[in-house]
Amino acid sequence: MTLDSAACKLLFSDPIQSESAAILLRSRLLSVARRLGFADARRENMALVASEMATNLIKHAGGKGMLQIWEQPGGMLDVVSFDYGPGMGNPGLAQEDGFSTKGTLGKGLGSMQRLADEFGIFSQMPSGRDRWHGTVVWCRFHPLAAGRMAKRPSDAEAFCQLGLFVRSLSDDRHNGDHVYVDIRADHLRLLHLDGLGHGENAELATAHLDKYLTQADSIMQLLETVDRHLRSNARGAVAIACEFDVATRGLHMLGVGDMATHLCRNGQVQHFAFAPGVLGHEHKKPQKTEMTLERGVSLVSTSDGIRRGWSEEAFPGLCNHHPQLVAYVIGNALARMTDDQSVCVVKLN
Repeated sequence: MTLDSAACKLLFSDPIQSESAAILLRSRLLSVARRLGFADARRENMALVASEMATNLIKHAGGKGMLQIWEQPGGMLDVVSFDYGPGMGNPGLAQEDGFSTKGTLGKGLGSMQRLADEFGIFSQMPSGRDRWHGTVVWCRFHPLAAGRMAKRPSDAEAFCQLGLFVRSLSDDRHNGDHVYVDIRADHLRLLHLDGLGHGENAELATAHLDKYLTQADSIMQLLETVDRHLRSNARGAVAIACEFDVATRGLHMLGVGDMATHLCRNGQVQHFAFAPGVLGHEHKKPQKTEMTLERGVSLVSTSDGIRRGWSEEAFPGLCNHHPQLVAYVIGNALARMTDDQSVCVVKLN
C-alpha cells in the first residue's frame, strides 16, 4: 500500500466566533461528507460533533482559534478544533459526562468521543513561557464504517500508525511539499520532499515520484534516482528518505537539504539534520543514520515550513497521542506562514 499526501487536503479552516460561523462550518462539512459518500446517519453525527466543537470554541476559548475540516488518504474525514484558550488541567476528566466548568450538562467531549470513529485531545495551560497554550480536539470518521469495530486494521496498523499535515502557502491549490509512504507487512519506507519555493513549479518538482519509492533497492538508491529525475527541473527539491524494517526494528534515514526529522523516545525529542544542498543541483553526499527502535517511538519529519527546535518541554506528553493528533498540533502551532508546510508522523505500535 502506497500513500500519497496529495490526498491530504485542508477543506475548511476558519475562526469560529459566532453561531453564524458555526452554521457555515456545518454546511461545508455536510457537503464534503455527502461528496465522499457518507450515509445520512454518519453525516448527522458529524454535524453534532461540529456543533459541539464550535460551542466549546466560543464558550471556553473566547473564539480564539479555528475549526478545520481535513480529507485524509483513504477517504477519511477529520474535524479538528485548534484554539489558544486557557487549556485544561485534566483533559481525561473533561471527557466524562457531567463534568463542566461552565455550569452546563458537560456532555460535549464525551459525546464527540462516542460519535467519532477515532478521537484525540491534547491540551496545555499557560505556563509563563513563550509557548502555545490551548486545546486541540480531533475527531475522525472512516468511510462506510458504522463504528470503531467496523474498521479492519491495515498492514500499516499491524506495526505503526501514521499522521499527515500538508498545507500550502496561503492555502494555494499548488503545494511543493509532498510525502509518500510505502507500507508492507515487513517494512515501511518514507519519502518526504519540499520543492524549492512554492506554487505550481514547486509542486511539479515533487509530484508523481511514488514509483521510485517502490522500485529502489535502498533509500540511498532512492535519493540518487530522485536526484537524477530532478536534474531536468529548474526548481530542484530537498528531501528525507527513511526505512523501517519490522524484523530487525532497524531505522535507516538520510536526506539532503533544509529539512529535519525528530525522534520522540523516552520523553525526549532528538533532532536530526541532513547534508547541505539541493537534489537536482549541487549537494554533499548524504550520510546514512542507523539505529534500532523500541515500541512506542515516534518519528516526525518536517519541511522547513515548520519551525525547528521544539521539545518535549514545549509540548509535554504530546508524542504519547495518536500521530495524527501530533501532526495537527505541530502543523498548526509551529507553522511558518511564509512557505508550504508539511509534517509526517510515524508511531511504532
